[in-house]
Amino acid sequence: MKTYFRLLSFAKPIEKFAIPYILYTLFYVLFSSLIYPLLIPLLNTLFINNSCAATAAEVVKRPSFLDLTGWFKYYMNYFIQIEGPWGALKYICSIIIFTMVIGNLCRYLSARTMENLRLHTLLNLRRSVFNSVMDMHLGYFSNQRKGDIISKIASDVQVVQFSVTATLQVVFKEPAQMLFFMFMLFAISVKLTIGALLVVPVSAFIISKIVKKLKSQAIAAQQTYGTMISYLDEALSGVKIVKAFNATNFIKGRFDAENTRYSKILRSMAKRQQSASPVSETLAIIMISCIVLYGGYLILNKRSDLSGAQFIAYIAIFSQLMRPAKAISDSFSNIHSGIAAGERVLALIDEKPMIVDAPDAVPVKDFTQGVQLKNVSFAYADKVVLSDINLTVPKGKTVALVGPSGGGKSTLIDLFPRFIEPQIGEILIDGKNIQSVTMDSLRALMGIVNQESILFNDTIFNNIAFGKTNVTKEDVEAAARIANAHNFIIETEKGYDTNIGDRGTKLSGGQRQRICIARAVLNNPPIMLLDEATSALDTESEKLVQDALNNLMKNRTSLIIAHRLSTIQNADIIVVLENGKIVEQGNHQELISSNGLYRRLIDMQTFNAD
Repeated sequence: MKTYFRLLSFAKPIEKFAIPYILYTLFYVLFSSLIYPLLIPLLNTLFINNSCAATAAEVVKRPSFLDLTGWFKYYMNYFIQIEGPWGALKYICSIIIFTMVIGNLCRYLSARTMENLRLHTLLNLRRSVFNSVMDMHLGYFSNQRKGDIISKIASDVQVVQFSVTATLQVVFKEPAQMLFFMFMLFAISVKLTIGALLVVPVSAFIISKIVKKLKSQAIAAQQTYGTMISYLDEALSGVKIVKAFNATNFIKGRFDAENTRYSKILRSMAKRQQSASPVSETLAIIMISCIVLYGGYLILNKRSDLSGAQFIAYIAIFSQLMRPAKAISDSFSNIHSGIAAGERVLALIDEKPMIVDAPDAVPVKDFTQGVQLKNVSFAYADKVVLSDINLTVPKGKTVALVGPSGGGKSTLIDLFPRFIEPQIGEILIDGKNIQSVTMDSLRALMGIVNQESILFNDTIFNNIAFGKTNVTKEDVEAAARIANAHNFIIETEKGYDTNIGDRGTKLSGGQRQRICIARAVLNNPPIMLLDEATSALDTESEKLVQDALNNLMKNRTSLIIAHRLSTIQNADIIVVLENGKIVEQGNHQELISSNGLYRRLIDMQTFNAD
């Protein structure tokens, strides 16, 4: 129940929907239930003329204002006296039609209100889940399957919102109908109703046994579905590698195994879900048959004062009593699935990011001095990646990070925008610890260009202007010119309005990287972080991108990870990292003269180039 009430909190303000729904449902239940008591005078009018004559002979007094039954009998008597049984029949049919019209109108309005509640809940729940995911620190995504996250946001949320509304209907509408019907049954015959209710617990016990295992199966189905979506995402993202390594059959087999497992679970769930309805209907027929036998026995043996019309109406009402009972039993399967999905969704919402703003964090508005690392150490679990790093990046200077792979260069870059946090030490910007300023303002000072060109399935214009509003075409073109991208952009089919496809697949590697540089230029940050931005490019593209980077770094503080050392020889400071430690630091000439690791790396690249 705790899970359900938490899910229901996403329907706030629930009273906006609940109050109209309750009112419409009560009117629907009232008017739809009145149809069955009207069967008694209808049958009497059609088949029992003596009853009609007797009724006509009666003198019915004018009832009080709120006595609805009295008013019905009053007009019934009036029409019998004036127009005979035919007039009474027209009167009864008119009442039935009026009752059905009002009842179904209220039914429609209650359904519309519930649909609005469902969509409102879905909107809030999906917004909360997505916001929670986007607030996570980067390390979270390294340990999670992307497909499982997608499954929770798309599929599980969908299951949850139907479960919430279905439960509300089960909790209110169906019991309300059952109470109305029970009241009518007792009003017609107390003895017959008590006898009928003795078999209800047997039916409830059988249904509960059928749906008992549905929750555990629902959890297994949702987990399997998440894994299957992960396999699908990986297959589509890496389709080129799949084909290059002739791994198509392997990928097909892996996906098919999970798909088969998912289908088996769904088949087992469907067997239980679909058996609930036939079993409940069969039990209903058995119960009605028992009531017919028992009621017939009472009437034939003169042990009851029930008339034939009353007995037929009683059977009709009891048959309708089983309808909400059947709806309740059918809904248990959906409720179990919804609660299981809700637990997965709430677990994602409850996941807290490890890196957040401090309660007293203030925005940093400008950058005037530089960035400094003091005794910084960082480790992934037990693996130390950075150890006792001390580094100063003065404003306006270009600092290059070089060294063997695995030395900690990318990790060091990720510390500046607080993608990760050091376990020891502190990072200062203009003398302030970056943990004391807001992350949004800190990252606004930085432009980032990665080795991997991360673009979106959108137009070139929107990719350059990503995250910004009210950007003019002139601003975007100016950024593209600085990034050496304008010329190839205007040669595309629609220029800046050309869609670049999924992850920019319609563009070459160099073109994608220059779009990323233009995006950074438009942001106009005072600090640039460049993580091997040219390492994956051919020589011609590298030159164009390097020229764009040189334009980008003008009058900016830059921190560069360099793959080709020839591109950073003019850097103001070159920092050499090895095994997570700074082993050398200086400009190009100083490091060449010291004849250390940097000199060996230069010699190796020169030798390989020759």
